[in-house]
Amino acid sequence: MKRPIIGVIGVGNMGAALLRGWLESGLLTPDGLLIADADERRLQEVAGEFGVPTGTDQEVAARSGVLLLAVKPQIIPQVLAEIRPYVDASKLLISIAAGVSLAFLAQQVPGARLIRVMPNTPTLVQAGMAALAAGPNCRPEDLELAQELLAAVGLAVTVPEHLMDAVTGLSGSGPAYVFVMMEALADGGVKMGLPRAIAYELAAQTLLGAAKLYLETRDHPGRLKDMVTSPAGTTIAGLHVLEQGGFRGLVMSAVEAAAKRSAALAPPLPATS
Repeated sequence: MKRPIIGVIGVGNMGAALLRGWLESGLLTPDGLLIADADERRLQEVAGEFGVPTGTDQEVAARSGVLLLAVKPQIIPQVLAEIRPYVDASKLLISIAAGVSLAFLAQQVPGARLIRVMPNTPTLVQAGMAALAAGPNCRPEDLELAQELLAAVGLAVTVPEHLMDAVTGLSGSGPAYVFVMMEALADGGVKMGLPRAIAYELAAQTLLGAAKLYLETRDHPGRLKDMVTSPAGTTIAGLHVLEQGGFRGLVMSAVEAAAKRSAALAPPLPATS
């Protein structure tokens, strides 16, 4: 069956990363896409790079069977108002706007089939982690298509919408925690005499390798940790210091704080007349 035209409104970092993943993987071709962006210079830059046709927000909404909204949350109401006449039950609308609920989207574009997505910044290098929450009108094939689109730039899981703030606190904000960990590891190496560039290389590859080891084996992280931790060895000495500093509790509290902040930033539903 022929895939519908996929329209992307907003081709900033995340929108462009998705385009790159779809095209480089061969999942989509330029003639199956249509893009729009309020920044005309950015729009033409992306169109030139990928050879994808462009249009206005309204043209993209009218001509696409699947719409991806990749715009900042604060302009979502404006964009939805512009495309509302062109969005009905025949359209699948996928939003990656942080904190914008399915209820808000449904109120603005009644009848549309909706999916809310929380991606993260490693999507920029096709190593993203995304969580999807389906709206009440979403069909099973809609969710399958959304998962396929996101799998081209990393991994994707489906969660109930009430867990999206927890997703934001963990995988949405998580790259920042990992970068801090990377800096700290490198600083420790520098303290012990390593050149800065080599310390960063060692830290980055160690984090990447540890994550890959888990993803490929699916062994419990505690078991993988034990594989490195010899009796009376170097690793247990380091772990002891981390435990004394409350490392686990601090990371848990960081996820909790970010999740709560995500919930607090969600735009309220407009009053109905």
